[in-house]
Amino acid sequence: MTAVAPLRIRRFRSLWAASLISNLGSFFYTVAASWLVFELTASATWVGLIQAANTLPLLFFGLAAGAVADLFDRTKVMLTSQLLMAAAAVTMAVVSWLDLMTPGLLLALALVIGVGVAFNLPAWQALVPNLVPRGMLPSAVALNSAGFNVARAVGPALAGLVVATVGASAAFGINAISFVGVIVVVAIIGRHLDQTQPEQSSITSAIALGIRFARFTPAFRRLLGLLALFAVTSAVVQSALPSRTEELGGSAGTYGLLLGSMGVGALVAAFARHRIMGLLGSRSLGWTIVVFGLAGVLLGLAPNVWMAVVGLAVAGGCWVLSLVTLNATSQTISPEWIRGRAMSLYTLAFTGVIPIGSVLGGALADAVGSGTAITILSGGSIALGLATPLFRIPLLDDVIAPEFNEDANLADHPRSLEGGPVMVSSTWTIEESDYAHFLDVMARVRLVRLSTGAYRWRLYRNVGYPNRFTEVFLIESWPEHLAQHRRIDDASRLLIRRARAFDRGDGPRSAHLLAVDVAQPPDWARLVDAHSELHQVDGSLPLEELATEPEDA
Repeated sequence: MTAVAPLRIRRFRSLWAASLISNLGSFFYTVAASWLVFELTASATWVGLIQAANTLPLLFFGLAAGAVADLFDRTKVMLTSQLLMAAAAVTMAVVSWLDLMTPGLLLALALVIGVGVAFNLPAWQALVPNLVPRGMLPSAVALNSAGFNVARAVGPALAGLVVATVGASAAFGINAISFVGVIVVVAIIGRHLDQTQPEQSSITSAIALGIRFARFTPAFRRLLGLLALFAVTSAVVQSALPSRTEELGGSAGTYGLLLGSMGVGALVAAFARHRIMGLLGSRSLGWTIVVFGLAGVLLGLAPNVWMAVVGLAVAGGCWVLSLVTLNATSQTISPEWIRGRAMSLYTLAFTGVIPIGSVLGGALADAVGSGTAITILSGGSIALGLATPLFRIPLLDDVIAPEFNEDANLADHPRSLEGGPVMVSSTWTIEESDYAHFLDVMARVRLVRLSTGAYRWRLYRNVGYPNRFTEVFLIESWPEHLAQHRRIDDASRLLIRRARAFDRGDGPRSAHLLAVDVAQPPDWARLVDAHSELHQVDGSLPLEELATEPEDA
């Protein structure tokens, strides 16, 4: 599999090229906005606010944006976000050209663009697996990173030239035009791309489920932990670079050279990813983090600019290799129905934590010097890389994407029934020799229930009949319980069937208790008939039989 294989697929190639142009435009906007606000205010604080506006909305809207990416057509979410950003960019260009721009208005427009970025990012990342075959996913992620680094390598210099010769309004206009390609390509892709029908749910419920998915999917949870720690230890390389440049006796041009070397290293690594990771073997993720730390130490101890250039080039390459592996792994682990929320959590775990590492690095640099600060925190990256096997992140090539080949027919299932929460209970009769094995399987069933919709789960043992065990879990509502049936992938179905086999009676039976509004009870006959049929086809436990006569209390 070559690094550029995804570019053979027309829809990915078109969107990648359009995104490259859009990324270039984004750097024109970033440089022009920072320059213009400083010209208007002569305040570094205002410059910081403009730069923060790009990521601040992500912290506030990231989880909601992930939910929106799962509950709505992702291409339409991207289109809406792109149009919002384009409108803000056009407004910036026009207002600047008319010489009517104020710092407050510029900040407000920057925040609008930040909101667009917040909603566009998880939808775009979640859409990538729909554009390329699974085997090409790491290469596709690497190419996206390469495109960004190409823009980062040449964008700021071109933007500075345009701003200096023509003015900020022209740079804003170029940014506005750069959105056209993405908008056109996404609109075309949206008409021809087959996507899973989005679920119907409230934003708050979808966000809560996304958090539960991360919490009860061990591999994904550990990946987020490793990612957040890497954000803390790695942020110092860029945050302390300006002061490190001064320590080395460099100027603003030197700072640009150092930043460019990091971009070049990232670009080379993105295209050579397959070969490099093949050479590093099964512990490639740990090694790329370790080498990133070693490169940071080289930067912190470098006696001259050229040694620092080498350190930053290596750091940029290992930065991309580490993040591509983590990003592609998280996308592969996450099922289609929740991938947008999973990627929003991924983004928050990295982008949301980087400011903490930046502040820590800055404070340490003020106390002991930037070179020493970079060396110390890069030592943390080395330690993190060595500890990576403890996180048990699955190898990307070994990750088995969730599959849903057994399709439960829900066409005739009632969708308008109200009520909740729903309590589901299932009882087994277990032989004593099977206790330990049964509990081990049920511990895995617990993760399936909680990661697909249940918000509480317990396993009870009958005091009077100790060989009887009852599983009880709660779901928010009846529609959410129906959705839970669709979220059970093939591997989970096999696990549930394995749990069923432990029963030594007449088979475990499942009972459903629905909390209802007593003033408006549901249609019980329709509910029971349809739901019983559903349990027969999707691998769930059989429903317990209705009693023909009421039992004595």
